[in-house]
Amino acid sequence: MADTVEETPGARFGFKDALRVGGVVFGGYLVLGLGLGILISSLGLPWWLAPLLSSLVYAGSVEFLLAGMIAASAPLASIAATTFLVNARHLVYGLSFPLENIRGFLPKFYGIYSLTDEQFALNAGPDSSTHSQGRLLWIGLLLHLSWISGSTLGAVVGASFLAGIKGMDFVMTALFIILAIEAYRAQKDNVSALLAVISAAVAMIFFPGSMLTVALLLYVLLLLVRHFFSNKRPRTVSTETLALGEPVQPTAGNLQDDAGEAPRA
Repeated sequence: MADTVEETPGARFGFKDALRVGGVVFGGYLVLGLGLGILISSLGLPWWLAPLLSSLVYAGSVEFLLAGMIAASAPLASIAATTFLVNARHLVYGLSFPLENIRGFLPKFYGIYSLTDEQFALNAGPDSSTHSQGRLLWIGLLLHLSWISGSTLGAVVGASFLAGIKGMDFVMTALFIILAIEAYRAQKDNVSALLAVISAAVAMIFFPGSMLTVALLLYVLLLLVRHFFSNKRPRTVSTETLALGEPVQPTAGNLQDDAGEAPRA
């Protein structure tokens, strides 16, 4: 999805380009928003709560939790703690999301505010440094508008026609699965994929109540361990490097080989 439009230096990234890059995800947001609006109506909450949550909170799965907590008159401390734990994954998103490509206080503020899982999946990757400000803001804005439109529609008219449909709660999970497949196809890192599966399995077995937060923390920890050990590996010189005549930095292994090699005539 994210690589269907190639950006060239100086090219303007507009509305149509954003549709080509994330049109499927925008549609998914509409459907997810419908589910949120239907849930809000079924809980007996006022319809205007749907666009209010979607506009101000804009936190995806947290809004589904908030709707139930508001209906149950949960204390503010519980709401704040739940929101932080569920959205703790966003703490590590800024490490690889190209926010530095957005210039100006207000555009950068909205870029941070509109950073969601899908926005991250569409714009973070090996070529993220080349993504323009227009791409980041247009995709973020259209995702936001899709979410607001879907939730409002679901709250106003969706409850009357879609309340009996089963499987609406699986829509978000299905969207995450598609995004994960697309991310793997864009960068086939088998080791990282295996570490993600291990992290999810361990968290699901031992910490089912906080599965997402624990899985993300464990995944970050495993990535750090992998990075540490990969830097400890001795560098090897390929035959292609020697053939191109590129300079080779001396290492302990190279010096030992040279010292033990018999002089040539």
